[in-house]
Amino acid sequence: MFTDRQPRSFLDPVALARLAAVPLVARRPMVGSVSGRHASPHRGSSVEFAEYRKYVPGDDLRRLDWRAFGRSDRHYVKEYEADTNLRLCLVLDTSGSMNFGSGEVSKIEYARRISAALGYLASQQGDAVGITCVADGIVRTLPPRRSPAHLRLVFDVLEEARPTGPTRLPEVLHELAETIRQRAVVAIVSDLFCDPVALAGGFSHLRFRRHDVAAFHLLDPQEMAFQFQRPTRFLDLEGGGAIFADPVDITDRYHRALQAYLDQLRAITLESAVDYHRVLTDEPYEQVLARFLVGRAAGRGLR
Repeated sequence: MFTDRQPRSFLDPVALARLAAVPLVARRPMVGSVSGRHASPHRGSSVEFAEYRKYVPGDDLRRLDWRAFGRSDRHYVKEYEADTNLRLCLVLDTSGSMNFGSGEVSKIEYARRISAALGYLASQQGDAVGITCVADGIVRTLPPRRSPAHLRLVFDVLEEARPTGPTRLPEVLHELAETIRQRAVVAIVSDLFCDPVALAGGFSHLRFRRHDVAAFHLLDPQEMAFQFQRPTRFLDLEGGGAIFADPVDITDRYHRALQAYLDQLRAITLESAVDYHRVLTDEPYEQVLARFLVGRAAGRGLR
């Protein structure tokens, strides 16, 4: 059982207890280091039968299927699915735009809650957890490891994360695709304020490396509604300057541009087979993660 004596504002024990009822599973076979609950691309020993193959000298005679021999007069070996652990690589956007929040919770605080909950759930089921903070490059990174002490370090990184500067998320995704050597669940928590075409390249690179990619796209309700009643000064939190505008003049164009961006992003994630979740930061994060976990469990089938 994980115990953390330091109080964390982004951890809710009651919500975590409810979420723990559904396991975090990978959509693709994982290559782990120990036995676990996730499918492996290799054969091994479990209760799930995989296939028959012809006997070759050196095979364990205990795995011969004598009933198949009686039917075919040939020796066949039973093979079973192997179970292994997974690596969860959290990718946290810490660029300046993540500091925005029109309500009680900013994007970065919401991202902390999602990331911490995912890390906790993975660690509780024996999986390795790591984190990479991204802004104008990689700000800080911890490789995945399996230990309560390491999870505390992940929580320390989340607590110390401060949004600042522009984002180079697509470039960092390419870098991570090359440096995460074994298959992993890569969970990206970001407002995805970058060129969708460039982002598609990063997603495709991760998928090419056989990683299971999930993206939590954080949007503030004000960004969706754009309900401003008087001339307003709009500040680019990533260093691009400010614009003074009358909402009456730009609201229609804003909504058209936003919808085009969201439609393009949806098409990109479908094409790249990314597990995409659009999230408004006024929605309880527990509900978001419950949909995420149940959807994966239903798609793969609980084992």
